[in-house]
Amino acid sequence: MSLTDKAIAQIRELIRTGALPPGSKLPPEQELAAQLGLSRNLAREAVKALAVARVLEVRRGDGTYVTSLQPSLLLEGLGGAVELMQSDSGALLDLMEVRRLLEPLATALAATRISEEQLAEVKRHLDAMRDAREDVEVLNAHDAAFHHAVVAATGNESLLTLLEGISGRTLRARIWRGLVDAQAAGRTLAEHEAIYTALADHDAALSQAAALLHVNNTERWLREHLQSTQSLP
Repeated sequence: MSLTDKAIAQIRELIRTGALPPGSKLPPEQELAAQLGLSRNLAREAVKALAVARVLEVRRGDGTYVTSLQPSLLLEGLGGAVELMQSDSGALLDLMEVRRLLEPLATALAATRISEEQLAEVKRHLDAMRDAREDVEVLNAHDAAFHHAVVAATGNESLLTLLEGISGRTLRARIWRGLVDAQAAGRTLAEHEAIYTALADHDAALSQAAALLHVNNTERWLREHLQSTQSLP
């Protein structure tokens, strides 16, 4: 572990133990360095790294504060990383595998917790997808909103942020564009309908199965699409 890593670990420990709770202001750099037994340069580098990770927020002219530490904030950078991985086919397939492992279980959990209001939100996006049919931009937007509403019904913010992060907007658009061109969008809409029906019945096992079928089919399409593009001269 480098000296900077050790400095980061020391500040994180202060946050973890509550010595620096969410919303609190860090001591001035010189005081923080003395408190941790660090040089000012090490303290500065550690603060910079934690600010990049969204654990700390540097407010110009005011000081440095511990953020809310909400999962939606701390995991916010994941989506940006996924967008940068669009050209790496191996990485995309890895992400789809993670989605296949997590999303069906999240959907099953949602079936046991979803409220009538949340169910109505899922249906609203499903209806909008049906109406769009061949409009890739609208399909993509309501597809993302459909899955957001499903996973949000679990009440697990970390799970929601993680799944949203690995389902990149660019990747979703690419998939919908391919499905529309191949006239396979209707089948995918039917998969969304099956998920909604299972959720409406509060059937966890059926919800999990419907979500697994949907993610599997999406992953299969992506795998075939990547193989066909890589085989082009």
